[in-house]
Amino acid sequence: MAGRAPRPQRRSESSLAGARFAVIAARFNEKICERLLAGALRALTSAGVPESAVDVHWVPGSFELPQAAALLARTRRYAGVVCVGCVIKGETPHFDFVAGQAAAGIQRVGLDTGVPTTFGVITALTEAQAWARAGGEVGNRGQEAAEAALEMATFIRTVRGRRSSR
Repeated sequence: MAGRAPRPQRRSESSLAGARFAVIAARFNEKICERLLAGALRALTSAGVPESAVDVHWVPGSFELPQAAALLARTRRYAGVVCVGCVIKGETPHFDFVAGQAAAGIQRVGLDTGVPTTFGVITALTEAQAWARAGGEVGNRGQEAAEAALEMATFIRTVRGRRSSR
């Protein structure tokens, strides 16, 4: 079928040569977020991104992730920005506002800047659910967000490379 692109590979180390990444971690629920950060950093280094090409930043909570991500993405220094945080439902609707606004804001940064900005924020009903998603039996949302940033950075470089080679 004409015009149909082959299914892309997830990523290759050479396609990300020289790429820098930022990881922003929320301090609220800090112990859980430290696990998410570790997962994100592990994913980046496993993909061949040197530690020196990753900048880590901390913000007070998940609500502040989009503002920090926007600032970093607009510098154009990064091939991707990974946001990690944890919002656990309590007895008030506060959870709904924080989780929803964090998700919408992080998505908006990616759409507005063109820099892959990924959502590694756990939104859990209980602390046990959060731990399960921070390297427990359900995986590590920080690692998954970093892998998504890597894949999207590769995608963008591939598309831009195709455009500039015409």
